[in-house]
Amino acid sequence: MFKTVLFPIDQSRETREAADVVTNVVKKYGSRLVLLSVVEEPPPDAPSADPMVSPEVVAKLLENAQSLFSGQGIQSEILERQGKPAFTICDVADEIGADLIIMGCRGLGLTEEGADDSVTTRVINLSPCPVLIVP
Repeated sequence: MFKTVLFPIDQSRETREAADVVTNVVKKYGSRLVLLSVVEEPPPDAPSADPMVSPEVVAKLLENAQSLFSGQGIQSEILERQGKPAFTICDVADEIGADLIIMGCRGLGLTEEGADDSVTTRVINLSPCPVLIVP
């Protein structure tokens, strides 16, 4: 049913909690697992303390996630992209033919304006495939 599962990751607690659901789905359906992390483009005039703007931090995050799944007997592919997270997640889902995106309910993308502008909400609205949100 879910041949390809896309799991966008960041350093949030919600992403770590969603990993268990990803493991269960991938094992149950024998899915191909693609881990994605998006390096955000920092505003040109503002220094950012956000770790997701550092390619080194993102690369290490992806390696650690791949090791975590490998320890569960799951092979995964890793992708690192640059851009706006919600749009990039949906573009990659379309590009790889994802049948399902699994992500945490918030992650690091909650904006000052609130949940209506979160990465998760945008992905739900733009996704080319079903999105499973893990609370």
